[in-house]
Amino acid sequence: MHVVATAGHVDHGKSSLVRALTGRDPDRYAEEKRRGLTLDLGYAWTDLPGAGQVAFVDVPGHERFVPTMLAGVGPVPVALFVVAADGGWMPQSAEHLAALDALGVRHGLLVVTRADLADPADATAEALAELRGGSLRDVPAVACSVVTGAGLDDVRAALAAVLARVPSPDPAAPVRFWVDRSFSVTGAGTVVTGTLPAGAVAVGDELRLGERTVHVRGVQSLEHPVPRAQGVARVALNLRGVDRRDVRRGDALLTPGTHVRTDVVDLRVGATADDAADDTAGDVAAADLPPELVVHVGSAAVPAHVRPLGADLVRLRLGSALPLVVGDRLLLRDPARHEVLGPGTVLDVDPPPLRRRGAAAARAAELADVRGPDAASELRRRKVLRGSRLREMGVPVAGTPVVGDWYADPGFWAQCRARLRPLVAAFAAADPLQPGPTLEQVRRDLALPDLDLVTALVAEPLRVRGGRVVERTDDLPPAVERSVAAVLADLAGAPFTAPDVERLRELRLGRAELAAAVRAGRLAKVAEGIVLAPGWADRAVEALRAVPQPFSASDAKRALSTSRRVAVPLLEALDAAGRTARGADDRRRLTGR
Repeated sequence: MHVVATAGHVDHGKSSLVRALTGRDPDRYAEEKRRGLTLDLGYAWTDLPGAGQVAFVDVPGHERFVPTMLAGVGPVPVALFVVAADGGWMPQSAEHLAALDALGVRHGLLVVTRADLADPADATAEALAELRGGSLRDVPAVACSVVTGAGLDDVRAALAAVLARVPSPDPAAPVRFWVDRSFSVTGAGTVVTGTLPAGAVAVGDELRLGERTVHVRGVQSLEHPVPRAQGVARVALNLRGVDRRDVRRGDALLTPGTHVRTDVVDLRVGATADDAADDTAGDVAAADLPPELVVHVGSAAVPAHVRPLGADLVRLRLGSALPLVVGDRLLLRDPARHEVLGPGTVLDVDPPPLRRRGAAAARAAELADVRGPDAASELRRRKVLRGSRLREMGVPVAGTPVVGDWYADPGFWAQCRARLRPLVAAFAAADPLQPGPTLEQVRRDLALPDLDLVTALVAEPLRVRGGRVVERTDDLPPAVERSVAAVLADLAGAPFTAPDVERLRELRLGRAELAAAVRAGRLAKVAEGIVLAPGWADRAVEALRAVPQPFSASDAKRALSTSRRVAVPLLEALDAAGRTARGADDRRRLTGR
């Protein structure tokens, strides 16, 4: 399907032309028919030879209804620009052209109507001259009369040729379906209509509407139920999970996990790299913008406060959050002067706050080279980001993640790796009894958002041990090493006579020093306050082999030449390790392990 929006001055015959091309009346309301004006969006469709199904969005031409016109044109890629032969170029012709320029609509057809009332040559020449300065500079022109039917076949043929050149949208693109009408149907519930610009919607799909999840109960296209609709298409969706009063024009249905709902954006105003050098959309500058304006995107229109950042860079604080992505093209309009100011291209949908003096100028310098969605540019500014967040922001993910779904700017990642070893060394110097900083301490010091990123940075000679990043695993401070050597000397003659509290105090081995010695593998902890030489379990089992099986705790105490203070926790440790088995009578036997 193709979708085409009308454009042009009020009462120049847009609705009449659509009616002549489709055989359907796009005006839906009695008031529109009575006054002969389109007051709201109208729809009609036909099978156009050489193009297939074509749906027309008929927009109002009166200046009071420009926001309604923009709601209809916003998601549509092709314009049918109408100028009356007996009226020529008019004020709303210019405003509609400015809107199409700002929206970047490049495909269209100029139709000069009422050729039965005046020679269309002058109106055609005048309109083409106006169009040359904008995005529709290369459109063909056709004259016709809906009264006599003259030229209508030429309009159909020219429109079919235009539509053949329109690029096909991506059927796999995320859905962003801007609602332009919502209502209730008895027995069905809430129904919304709109233009689906890309992607596809099917019965049973789950979509996001603001903060809620809704389900698609039914899909209609051109008043016929279909299992699936693919953009570009005029679509009606029957929704489950939302009341008709909770969805209105300007809301958007989204593929879950896509688009960022934001009320603050940074954007570049004026022409983009895709615009021609002489495009009038490039005339707007940040300094020309009023402090308050209205932003149009899709079918939405929201007020916004403007904060200039640089010559062509501004920050907008939106009156309500919109689902946007980097690269979105917004239309900026001054409602007080009834003037389309121009386009703005979204550069950041999640910008940092500007709190310090000079922050705006620094931000402008940061965005100076940004032109659209680019993962490398995004990572340079944000340092590290999940791929899912990049995709949500509309930025294509490239390269290899550093860990999991995390992507990092190469320069920032190299800096983090270079800082890690000195950080660990400084920690060890400040607290020699600790083997190294915890993963959480490193995460905070390097300003990383996730512990997995710390683990990914660790490389030889560093390692992760016991939740800490360590480099030295065997060394102890000299004073602690001397005290540990004294304990080991004591144990050499009596391997199961653990040093008591007095001996440990004499050697200045407190809880922290003992823990450091255990971590370094110099001592082994049997139980709280009981330390022996490494390998004590094997030696104990060997000594207990000479004891008749099963044996009591007293038997073990004598075999090990130790006290009950040591023997009981030692046997419990052997039980826990599966080296001994304890019977119902509290006697034990070796298990053979």
